[in-house]
Amino acid sequence: MKIDAAKVIVTSPGRNFVTLKILTDQGVYGIGDATLNGRELAVMSYLQDHVLPCLIGRDPRRIEDIWQFLYRGAYWRRGPVTMSAIAAIDTALWDIKAKMAGMPLHDLLGGKSREGVMVYGHANGRDIEETADEVARYIDMGYKAIRAQSGVPGLTDAYGVGRGKLFYEPADTALPAETIWDTRKYMNFAPKLFDRLRARFGFDHHLLHDVHHRLTPIEAASLGKALEPYDLFWMEDATPAENQESFRLIRQHTTTPLAVGEIFNTIWDCKDLIQNQLIDYIRTTVVRAGGITHLRRIADFAALYQVRTGCHGATDLSPVTMGAALHFDSWVPNFGIQEYMRHTPETDAVFPHAYYFDQGSLYPGDAAGHGVDIDEAEAAKYPYKPAYLPVARLEDGTMWNW
Repeated sequence: MKIDAAKVIVTSPGRNFVTLKILTDQGVYGIGDATLNGRELAVMSYLQDHVLPCLIGRDPRRIEDIWQFLYRGAYWRRGPVTMSAIAAIDTALWDIKAKMAGMPLHDLLGGKSREGVMVYGHANGRDIEETADEVARYIDMGYKAIRAQSGVPGLTDAYGVGRGKLFYEPADTALPAETIWDTRKYMNFAPKLFDRLRARFGFDHHLLHDVHHRLTPIEAASLGKALEPYDLFWMEDATPAENQESFRLIRQHTTTPLAVGEIFNTIWDCKDLIQNQLIDYIRTTVVRAGGITHLRRIADFAALYQVRTGCHGATDLSPVTMGAALHFDSWVPNFGIQEYMRHTPETDAVFPHAYYFDQGSLYPGDAAGHGVDIDEAEAAKYPYKPAYLPVARLEDGTMWNW
């Protein structure tokens, strides 16, 4: 069995996606996601111009060897472009292997550890009451876990508050939009949001919150302590994690669970955080961490320290990554939760899939492979268009973390 062709498909049904299709000489093909929000064409070029020519003629069943070839064989290792490209190839190869075996991917990984995958949705509003109403809507839909974000008084734009409700896309301008951030206004406001939510809904549902890398370690420690009475499932991305040791300061001051890792690319990005038990959930995902092959290593390492998974699942990941993640989530023993940000109907039409939602959980389905395909004719209706994530500045003009 040989790889005899591979192609990259770029489509934009409401936002840009980069999809890899690997074809074999036996007629079996696999699909992988290579989307990197705001840098999609960089990954496309990496695949088309540098990697795919090296795959032709190789045996697609040798997933580990191909992964090592792409990682160790690249002198300039790691980084989001390289690892997203490797992830697309790895995911497509696992898809092929599971299809050859005639089984869903979770069976090939070792079988299910759970029947359903608990997911959380995104409730957001312009103010506290609108956010509370959105939380109520998610509860009515059967969600057991909801991430809550709200507009902040005195700030025009707040992270996580989009123009849509079930889905939104922050990368929507041809050049980066500039937003204004004020840490004190946010920190004074955030506890009020969760005070209102617990007063209205009680403690039967999990509540989550994303700080989105905006705080210094001591600010994050202070916020985590202020949020302790509201029993959050987690506080996400409290501070930039380039300095893994910075989470030690947060950990010393609060028992609010900590989650981080959606922008991590390898096990080295989270090694110290995990082995020093500075986090509770690792959020690295299939497309950003070199595919299922490498994500399994991260999860197994995390399990040694009772750190659970919480894979990123926003709309900047295509349904291909969601499908692969759900098979991974179904198998992984130290599963925590899965983010689930719904795609638009146009995106779902481009990427027909077997997974489905029911009463707060996603189910991967029983189709052979990871259960997600691409309709190339449908994809061709939506050409690529440049779209960037926003940037943030403080009120005095200083650049800050968006």
